[in-house]
Amino acid sequence: MTGHYGIFTIDTGFHRPEFCAAYLIKEAGHAAIVDCGTNHCVPRMLAALEAQDVPREAVDWLILTHVHLDHAGGAGALLRELPNARLVVHPRGAPHMIDPARLIASAKAVYGEEEFERSYGELIPVPAERVVVAEDGHVVDLVGRPLLCVDTPGHARHHLAVWDARSRSWFSGDIFGLSYREFDTAQGAFVLPTSSPVQFEPEVMQASIRRMLAEQPEAVYVTHFGRVTEVQRLGAELIEQVDEMTAIARDYDGSADRHARLVEALTGYYSDRARRHGVADAATTVSEILPIDIELNAQGLEVWLDRARR
Repeated sequence: MTGHYGIFTIDTGFHRPEFCAAYLIKEAGHAAIVDCGTNHCVPRMLAALEAQDVPREAVDWLILTHVHLDHAGGAGALLRELPNARLVVHPRGAPHMIDPARLIASAKAVYGEEEFERSYGELIPVPAERVVVAEDGHVVDLVGRPLLCVDTPGHARHHLAVWDARSRSWFSGDIFGLSYREFDTAQGAFVLPTSSPVQFEPEVMQASIRRMLAEQPEAVYVTHFGRVTEVQRLGAELIEQVDEMTAIARDYDGSADRHARLVEALTGYYSDRARRHGVADAATTVSEILPIDIELNAQGLEVWLDRARR
């Protein structure tokens, strides 16, 4: 949990090590948390606070980049343990934190009832009086350290990213893609976009990435997983990949076995990019690390194709 500018990465333990991160920002004896994982991650979050000597009552804010359950599923349970913290969330996400019924139904539709229960458990509503709605440009004041919330759709329409001017860094949720440490090479970090199964919008995603790059950030803290630098290179690669992924999707649109062919094509595409990035045994690494992400990206591309047809 090495910290830069008082920022510490917390491995929430969701699915596997170094898959899903939350972030602790310490400032003058107070703290904010960005994203929190699922209900099952709450003990790890509390242990991280203890390890950093942060009393539970010193946490002022829990900021959600969006309300997908790997980022926000544990918010209600965690806030029960943080007596002074308020929840900061996008306007489109706030109702789902106060009443998670539709969020639960949507997640069960994607993952199935059994997987939902195994991965996420019961979602606890957040009391409305503890919810702060963050419109584009909302500033969270962490004892004088401003954390700017910026509307960044493309992965989801209820997505925000958080700009920390102190560290010149973004907390990006899923809008700045996935960057797993298993793919790091001498060329640096490897990145790929994540297209959610419901609200993937390619051009909007690219615009959000460009908005982030315009700040000339020194680093981005991605949820999946950790702090990355060389931000301009990674952003350019994400924008390029969005175009190439949508081109792949169009190629297979209309196929009777569209989903299976998309999964196969994306697997080959990411394997080729990983190989060119210098990843040893790239095809095996992709097949071991990325199957869930490839499945979700294929679903997201299909939803986008079908929505465009309508």
